[in-house]
Amino acid sequence: MNRWPHALSVFTGIAFLTATACSRAANLPPDDDEARRLLASIHERYLEDRSGALPDYIPALAAADPEPFAIAVVTTDGRTVSVGDTQAPFVIMSAAKPFTAALVIRQRGRDTLRDRVGLEPTGEAYNSINVIEENPLRTVNPLVNAGAMATVSLVRGADPEAQWNALLDWYSRLAGAPLHMDDSIYESVRKTGLRNRSVAALLRSYDRLYGEPEAVRDLYNRQSSVQLDTLQLAMMGATLANGGVQPVSGERLLSPEDVTAVLSLMTMAGMYDGAGAWAWDVGLPAKSGVGGGIVAVAPGVLAVAAFSPRLDEKGNSVRAQLAIRSLSAQLQLGLFGPVPGDP
Repeated sequence: MNRWPHALSVFTGIAFLTATACSRAANLPPDDDEARRLLASIHERYLEDRSGALPDYIPALAAADPEPFAIAVVTTDGRTVSVGDTQAPFVIMSAAKPFTAALVIRQRGRDTLRDRVGLEPTGEAYNSINVIEENPLRTVNPLVNAGAMATVSLVRGADPEAQWNALLDWYSRLAGAPLHMDDSIYESVRKTGLRNRSVAALLRSYDRLYGEPEAVRDLYNRQSSVQLDTLQLAMMGATLANGGVQPVSGERLLSPEDVTAVLSLMTMAGMYDGAGAWAWDVGLPAKSGVGGGIVAVAPGVLAVAAFSPRLDEKGNSVRAQLAIRSLSAQLQLGLFGPVPGDP
């Protein structure tokens, strides 16, 4: 059963809210040193927070160094400010999902994603199998595992390798740098992803997967294993903040209307089953990944990414959430109005 059958209608006014937020929001301090001091104060405040745990169901991530912590901001005019372990690489994991959805929208149009995947939040865990059986659409939305596998299967390409090349090129154009796959993480998720194998097979049985299950699962695993750093993730988000134009290259990658679609998905389902609390406390479209990264978008203003490997029980980085929440409060970036101060 779909828990919120008309949730998308709540966000039909997102363009108005975006314009309101942009006119209200404080800009990042114009002096780079001052902006860096702001980020450094946030970084210092949460650096000693070691709550949370590494994800034990992916062996390569369970063995990761839990200590790195980085924050990066990219504005719509291409300014970059970052602090902490900004050179530390990590894998994008589920933070890739909105960008894959964006590519499918670019290639096939908004209606294809709506009709062949779905848009509604689930009220269930991101890897739920029950929601596939209970929901008539099966795939639900592009930001949970079932919908993400359906979405990646819709990427245009003559074969799975061509689809992968298209996807990696797309991420690289968004990030403004050549990205690659972390082979060790890929092998780890490939060998341990039995639940996702079940999800893919079940979707195929309902004709809601648009490729062979094992080939789609492999493409999904590759997508999850793309390696990047905090600044590159922020740059990907800044392309959305900038209405679909990559802030440094100036290349238009998405139409403003398509960006609106992606941001609405991120608002409703981007923080797993903590999306409601995130909208309440932070007020920004965002997407997290169990690799420890989170990217959040203040439309027309900036994107912020933060990285720290320890996760809460919902699968979201503890320190990254705190850092982005603090920045949103201090700059009053929230789309829906003022957000509370630091927790």
